[in-house]
Amino acid sequence: MAKEKVLVVDDEEDILELVRYNLQRDGYVITCTSSGEKALKMVELEMPDLIVLDLMLPGINGLEMTRKLKAKKRYGHIPIIILSAKGEETDVVTGLEMGADDYVTKPFSPRILAARVKNVLRRHCEKASETDDVISINELTIHPGRREVTADGNPVQMTYTEFQILFYLARRPGWVSTRTQIVDAIRGSDYPITDRSVDVQIVGLRKKLGSLGKYIQTVRGVGYRFKGTS
Repeated sequence: MAKEKVLVVDDEEDILELVRYNLQRDGYVITCTSSGEKALKMVELEMPDLIVLDLMLPGINGLEMTRKLKAKKRYGHIPIIILSAKGEETDVVTGLEMGADDYVTKPFSPRILAARVKNVLRRHCEKASETDDVISINELTIHPGRREVTADGNPVQMTYTEFQILFYLARRPGWVSTRTQIVDAIRGSDYPITDRSVDVQIVGLRKKLGSLGKYIQTVRGVGYRFKGTS
C-alpha cells in the first residue's frame, strides 16, 4: 500500500471529505485544510509528497500558493494537482504554466482523481531518478537536482516550464523534438497547451540564456533541438 503524504486544500468541507475518503482508501496519508495560509505552514512542517489544491480559496488563492511554493527550492519539487471549478482553457493553461503538474476540473470523478494522483507521483519518482547528474555543455551548466542553471558562470533565473524544456532538450543534444513531444515530456499527455505556448517558452529561454540561446535551434516544420556547438 502507498504511504505517501498528500495535502488536500479546499474551502468546501464536502470536497475535503470526499477526497480524503478516496485517497485514504488507496493507502495515502491525508492532511486537509481549507486555507491557503494554513496550507503553506503545513507544507513547511510536514513536507507532503503531493498537494491537491483548489484555486478559489479565501486569502491566498491556489495560483498564488502554487507560485510561492515553486519559487522556493525547498518546496519547488513537490507536485501539485489543481482541483478547480474553473475549467476554461485559459484557466488550465495558467495553472500549468504556474508549475502545477496536473489539472482536474469540478465536478470530478474520485476514481479519476485517484488515478491522476498515482500517475503524478509515479512521474515524479521517475524524474527524481534522472536528476543525479549535472549537465555541462560548453559554457552552460544545468543542475537538475537543484534546478539551477548557469550560463558563462552566471546564474540564470527560470520559470518551472522554461527549466523543464531546457532540461529535456539538453539531455538529448542533437535530437530533434516536436512541440507535441516537448509538451508530453514535461507535462504528460492530454494537456491543452498549444504549439504556440512552446514557441513562447523557447523565445523566453533564448533571451535569458543570452549568447548561449543559439544552442536551442529551430528545425523548421518539425520543432527544436539542442546543439551545443558554436
